Amino acid sequence: MLTDPIADMITRIRNGGQARLKRVGMPESRLKREVARVLQEQGYISSYSSDGDPKKPVLTVEVRYNDGSEPMIQGIQRVSRPSRRVYVGWQEIPKVRNGLGIAILSTPRGILTDQQAREAHVGGEILAEVW
Repeated sequence: MLTDPIADMITRIRNGGQARLKRVGMPESRLKREVARVLQEQGYISSYSSDGDPKKPVLTVEVRYNDGSEPMIQGIQRVSRPSRRVYVGWQEIPKVRNGLGIAILSTPRGILTDQQAREAHVGGEILAEVW
């Protein structure tokens, strides 16, 4: 039983990139699948897929590397935790690294990037920052 499954996902992706792994596996959930969808849309990972037994599904993420074999994700950090939730209105959504990174938010309209949330005028819980 994991206390913070999103932090576990982030750690597995970060460690997989540093270890130069092609794929990283983790237990699947709807929230993790949506976070992976956002990471793929923004170009931080190559792809993601659902594998394994229907009773214990596994989410497999393909880590993306640039030409110099450096991972596309230079840094990824969990912001809101189970012990300390961080909620923001759409006007207070922070820019990550002056717009060079993204913030992943859980909003009433689903999992969105900071830019998408600002355009939709919705706030929510900041799950993670990626650069």
